[in-house]
Amino acid sequence: MKWNLRLAAANRGIWKASELQRMLAERGVVFSVGKMSGLWSGNPASFKGADLDALCAVLDCGLAEIMVAEPEAFPVPERDAARPTATGDTNSPPTVTPRRRDGRSLPPE
Repeated sequence: MKWNLRLAAANRGIWKASELQRMLAERGVVFSVGKMSGLWSGNPASFKGADLDALCAVLDCGLAEIMVAEPEAFPVPERDAARPTATGDTNSPPTVTPRRRDGRSLPPE
């Protein structure tokens, strides 16, 4: 997730974390200096849903303006076509054969 709190605040003329902190306090939401610093710097360690609600209420914006999904940060892994499986077929997954833990063989099929 890309954290866009500073941009959302700047779009509303709020340029300092202390100004946003004061506006939140006016609504009864008090963040510590450390938490506000983390939110403002773009590296929040954690936050609650109520914190996001308060930020959206003060900034009069939606959640999508504060947080933007970045699915490209987790690309889909490519299959390794060069790796053959136990059957020699490169397009099928390897066959798993169950084994007993006590060392005894399985009954015939």
